[in-house]
Amino acid sequence: MDKQTLANIARDFGTPCFVFDETALANRMRAVKEIVGPTVHLCYSIKANPFLIPAMLRLTELLEVCSPGELTICNDLGVSPDVILFSGVNKTARDVADAMDAGVTRFTAESLLHVRLLEEAASARNRTYPVLLRLTAGTQFGMDEGDLISVIDHADEYPHLDFEGLHFFAGTQRKKLREQREELAMLADFMDKLETEHGFVTRKLEYGPGLYYPYFAHEDDSDTLAPLREIAPDLQAMAKRTELTIEMGRFFASECGTYLTTVVDTKVNHGHAYAIVDGGIHHVNYLGGNMGMRLPHIAHIAGPEHKDETPLDWTLCGSLCTTADVLVRKAPLCGLAMGDVLAFERIGAYSVTEGPALFLSRDMPKIVICDGAAHLVRDTIQSAKLNQGNA
Repeated sequence: MDKQTLANIARDFGTPCFVFDETALANRMRAVKEIVGPTVHLCYSIKANPFLIPAMLRLTELLEVCSPGELTICNDLGVSPDVILFSGVNKTARDVADAMDAGVTRFTAESLLHVRLLEEAASARNRTYPVLLRLTAGTQFGMDEGDLISVIDHADEYPHLDFEGLHFFAGTQRKKLREQREELAMLADFMDKLETEHGFVTRKLEYGPGLYYPYFAHEDDSDTLAPLREIAPDLQAMAKRTELTIEMGRFFASECGTYLTTVVDTKVNHGHAYAIVDGGIHHVNYLGGNMGMRLPHIAHIAGPEHKDETPLDWTLCGSLCTTADVLVRKAPLCGLAMGDVLAFERIGAYSVTEGPALFLSRDMPKIVICDGAAHLVRDTIQSAKLNQGNA
């Protein structure tokens, strides 16, 4: 999105605000599809950014939902339950029942408890539901090999569940594709073991590659799709063995977002230049908690041009009364002044929901969607109402 468009949005809607570009998202997802080919299916994990759900419905085949609240969002948006995979590590009997009553037909099971809850709810409705059994990567998520195999060996105890296959996700922002290749090889071996020793054919595999996306200015971003290009042959090879769906959020969505914030004060303390902006870490949290020490991509989109000036290193700080509220410690900017607007780029994933939004009772920012024109889809929300009794 060009600077003038962002400047117009800042002028028309005010700051702080998030701007999500559906055209940029569609272009990226078309490129993703071309790289992986028709045999690899796509699932969008909506926790990355629920405001992209309407666009992603046109661009992917499945939406991963990990909480009752996320399911409510999908229901309110009129999302067909047939495209929802109801996942998540914490499923209660009520959660499962509500999802089934909402029409959801696909589930993951992360524990023996989940399998029992799904069977009980399915039996009560006298219908069969497809289930993917999640294999742990050594974390709190999923089941270990022994528990998973025990479910398969006792499948007759779950007559209302159709165990279609496996679900596996180890983590995000992983640069070393060796890890993903080792996972795919492990999964292939495990699938062979399930078939030869337990008579179970893995018809479907939902796999999260957790591919790396470059957020910082010092990183090579000449081709942000390069990790997918490199791993695509391995994914296509797996797709010949079983129906493969790759599940991602950050890698799909990061590029389409921008966060706009205005400089509200500048000062020099002990020879160090500080700029205070009207946003802060309660909104911008996409860099994994260490963003103050690194330089993200920032555009100085409003304010006068100072091409002949030497850049000054600015520490960009937010509106929260904590020394932790540092967005960037050294941002080289020319002629930064009060009233200027800064655009934090590549913020299409997580920031909009991940920051400590209620801290200091600051307002939650506006959300603007661009699909050729700019539309306000969420106005400012006063968090002060949530931080008091009887809110």
